[in-house]
Amino acid sequence: MFGIILLAVVTVMHVYVFWRAATVPFLKRHISGKVFLVTGIVLWAVFSLGRFIGHGGTGTLATILEFLGMDWMAVVFLMTVSLLTVDIITGFGFFLPRFAPFLRGCALAAGAALSVIALVQGLRPPVVQNYEVNLSGLPSEMDGTVIVAMSDLHVGTLISKQWLEARIAQVEAQQPDLVVLLGDIFEGHDQPEEEMIAVLRRLSAPLGVWAVLGNHEFHGRSNTSVSLKNYDGIRVLNNSWAEVHPSFVLAGVDDLTANHRSGHGGDPISRALAGRPPGTTILLSHTPWQAGRIAGNGVGLMLSGHTHGGQIWPFSYLVQRIYPLLGGRYEVDGMTVIVCRGTGTWGPRMRLWRPGEILRVTLHAK
Repeated sequence: MFGIILLAVVTVMHVYVFWRAATVPFLKRHISGKVFLVTGIVLWAVFSLGRFIGHGGTGTLATILEFLGMDWMAVVFLMTVSLLTVDIITGFGFFLPRFAPFLRGCALAAGAALSVIALVQGLRPPVVQNYEVNLSGLPSEMDGTVIVAMSDLHVGTLISKQWLEARIAQVEAQQPDLVVLLGDIFEGHDQPEEEMIAVLRRLSAPLGVWAVLGNHEFHGRSNTSVSLKNYDGIRVLNNSWAEVHPSFVLAGVDDLTANHRSGHGGDPISRALAGRPPGTTILLSHTPWQAGRIAGNGVGLMLSGHTHGGQIWPFSYLVQRIYPLLGGRYEVDGMTVIVCRGTGTWGPRMRLWRPGEILRVTLHAK
């Protein structure tokens, strides 16, 4: 259903962009209507093949199709936003009729420029974002503990082994005491390749490597209890907690959106926090929902991802209506919430305006 809706939306944007582009004087003089039509059909086919064949396939062809198709989707989106802005200002040509076609050409150029910037931003390595967090009840011997977190790696067709190895090296360079993976580790449309799992196994830290499941870990699986537990060295918190050090508890919930869509009901947050010992509690939740309720359960720090920070502006404004905690640091009823913008990307290998990130959180005792 998601794929059908996505195809419909992109098709509408695609038709709109080519319809308005055909009215730009410079393009009308140099490109025939037949070329416009053929180009539009070919690019629409590239997107469709990238989404429905490349996304679920393997090998070089699948990678190329998915890369081109998903990136073209982002280009069409940015051009639609630029053109629609001009059309609203000019009343779709009713106002400034002599200048409106020229302005549409400027809008197309702006959309193309934004696409180039987004591609460069999306392909560059994620930055390391540093945070200092004071926690009540943190044992004095743990003052200065460093947690390094990655979210939304989306390991799959578009994420190479070399890219993942570079991210592992970035994490190791931070000399973490504890490493956490905040969900959507794998793209989810197929079983992850063994060589990718082998790279992830290189992660290590004195207090362990921990993970929670994101919505993509449930994609295409008939049994949603499938987890990363079989991947040596990574301990998954499935609506549970673990005392990784005396008076220091790490809790985690399976993705809240997946739980909501599955209709399983229940209360994963209560399950994750029930019966834990006194001291400091840090909660890992892929989706940054119910922060107020979590704070009321005595959690000092919540780490999340999922939103990608909107990934491509101005889509971020729509995402923020669903996820008010979009990215960065928030204080909610005495609890610190840090939402990772994502270490990798979903769909297009593009970002506008913020790059991907790895979190480095240093804990201090209050």
